[in-house]
This record gives sequence, C-alpha cells and structure tokens, in this order.
Amino acid sequence: MHTAQHTTWRERLAAYYYLCRFDKPIGTELVFWPTLWALWIASQGTPDLNILLLMILGVIFMRAAGCAINDFADRKVDGAVARTKNRPLATGIIQPIEAIWVFLILVAASAMLLLFLPIETFYWSFGALFLAFIYPFMKRYTHLPQVFLGAAFSWSIPMAYTAVGQTPDLTCWLLYFGNLAWTVAYDTQYAMTDREDDLKIGVKSTAILFGQYDIATIALLQFISVLLIGFALYIEHLLFPYGLLALLVVLADFIYQWLKTKDRNPQHCFWAFRHNRWIGLIIFIGIFIALF
Repeated sequence: MHTAQHTTWRERLAAYYYLCRFDKPIGTELVFWPTLWALWIASQGTPDLNILLLMILGVIFMRAAGCAINDFADRKVDGAVARTKNRPLATGIIQPIEAIWVFLILVAASAMLLLFLPIETFYWSFGALFLAFIYPFMKRYTHLPQVFLGAAFSWSIPMAYTAVGQTPDLTCWLLYFGNLAWTVAYDTQYAMTDREDDLKIGVKSTAILFGQYDIATIALLQFISVLLIGFALYIEHLLFPYGLLALLVVLADFIYQWLKTKDRNPQHCFWAFRHNRWIGLIIFIGIFIALF
C-alpha cells in the first residue's frame, strides 16, 4: 500500500485526477446530456452561449465533487471490492481529509459560477449540494442509493430551467422523473457488477433489493423513462417525428442491453452501464433537430 509520505508530486497529482474520475468521463456524460435536454427545451433551441458554458462547467465540477465525497464515504470498503481496490483513498495515496478539501474546493468553484446566473438558480443549487453530499452515505442505510443518485443526477434539469429564466413546469418535472428512472436503471446495472462483493461487506443497493427481478425491473424503469420523456416532448410539440424517432432508437438500445445482460455476467452489466452514454446523446439529437 502506498502512503502520502512516500509518493512523488506527480503520483499525488495523478491520484487527485483519479479521485475526481477525470479518467472516466462517463459520469459527466450521464449528467451532461439531460442538462442539455432541459436547456434546449427551456430556451426553445437557442440557449445563451455563456449559460451553456456555465452549465457545462457546473456539471464537470459537481460530478468531480461527488466522486471525491463518494470515495471519502467508501474509504473503508473500497479496498474489499475488486473494482475499487486501487482508488486513491483505498491505497492510501490520498488521505481522507484531502478528499474533503477537494470536495469543498470543487463546490466552491461551482458556487462561483452561480454568480453569473439568476438568483433562482442559486436557491436551487442547495438541493444539488445536499443530494451530492448525502448520496454516498445512503448505501449504509437503504437499499435505494440509486434513487438518491438519480435525484442528484437529475437536479441539473430544473437548474437549467431557472438558468434561462424559466420556472420549472410540467415538462421540466417529466424530464426530471424520466431521467431519474433511467438513472436508477443504469446504476442498478452498475451495482450488479459489485453485487457479490457488496453482499459480503454489507453495502446495500437496488441490485441486491431487486434480486431475481433485477433485469425485469431495469427494463420496467427504462420503459417508464421513455414514457415520461416522450410525454414531455409531446407537450412541447417535439415528439413528431424527430423526438419519436430518437425514442424508438433508445427503446431498441434498451432491448439490446436486456439481451446483453440477461445472463447477469458482471462484465456484461458493466458494458450495459457504460453503453448508456449513448442514450442521453440520442435523445438530445432528437430534441436538437426538432427545435432546429
């Protein structure tokens, strides 16, 4: 095991990079695309470039902050999980207090961005901060940490609405809960890769809660997400034809994921989780073309 005292500055810099998961951008992508759905719809397809840039930076900073606080919360169990045993806190390259400082600095950087956005967005940001902080600890107390992650990952949707001066409406909340259902689905796929280790160390997840109904429940959540997002697009007159075409492609992708993961092979489940990066992009393309 490494220690903070026996590492070079390059190794420590690399450790901070890995702590923030900058080497694994999929988490950022999974928040980024739903943010763009909301931003494009709320601004009728013409978002201000400055607001777009601020929202993108906010997504990057808050996702990195979430990773830092997640590793702090999991510092005593990551070493017992094959997939996470080499994370910086698990190996001792970074100390727990350093992860806390990284979290606080990134939150402060995100807060600075709010100075350039409407005051309503500042108020909504407290919800994002609260969810980002509590999510990593939920796996100790409930089998539904994925729901808290979904709430956190979806919070940028109402924030995007307020950023362009709009009040979160029915469309906003349909997108929010549609994205939440999708997030629970893909994070359950992610949790299935660690299920055996989690059972040994006592960590809770929806993958454990759903048990033998895991694949069926994921499929149901994915279907619900398509219905809710489709209804949101219908309300905004964006469903026909481009929104519908995008959602049909998404449904086909979800069926492909089901076929790939029905054997519950951890590697296949992890592949399916990563494949969800394309879902958000496909839906955004449909919205973008419909509003073009």
